[in-house]
Amino acid sequence: MNTYPTPVAAGRNGPLRVIGNILWFVLAGLWMGIAYIVAGVLQCITIIGIPFGLQSFKLAGYAFWPFGRVVYERTDRDAALSCLGNVIWFLLSGLWLAIGHVIGGVLLCLTIIGIPFGIASFKLAGLALVPFGKVVVTAGQPLPPEARVYLAL
Repeated sequence: MNTYPTPVAAGRNGPLRVIGNILWFVLAGLWMGIAYIVAGVLQCITIIGIPFGLQSFKLAGYAFWPFGRVVYERTDRDAALSCLGNVIWFLLSGLWLAIGHVIGGVLLCLTIIGIPFGIASFKLAGLALVPFGKVVVTAGQPLPPEARVYLAL
């Protein structure tokens, strides 16, 4: 019998999270979410691109409303397949989405109120480069015991 407590995805809850998500959506989330959706539609044109398009749609939801969610690395994944998926993703759209996050982050950091959102945008750029092998969950959800948190906003 396992006596260890189940790990829980840490994150912030409450009204500040909602306010942060609304500000994020207006300042950067809407544009980046649309970019992920456009990338997903383009990738779904071919049968081979469908897994990449689905990944893009998952990340679009996270780009729209990131606060109060946690990204963790799956340990039960096939590392070689995730690496191959990430290389193909990088070439198809990961680089361009990451550049969008970096440009958005720089613009957000021009104002004092935008600095925390700019930092969040820089963190999302890393996820945009290598998303395969990672799972987005709501903060407070139980995680697998061996899960490693990759990104928590």
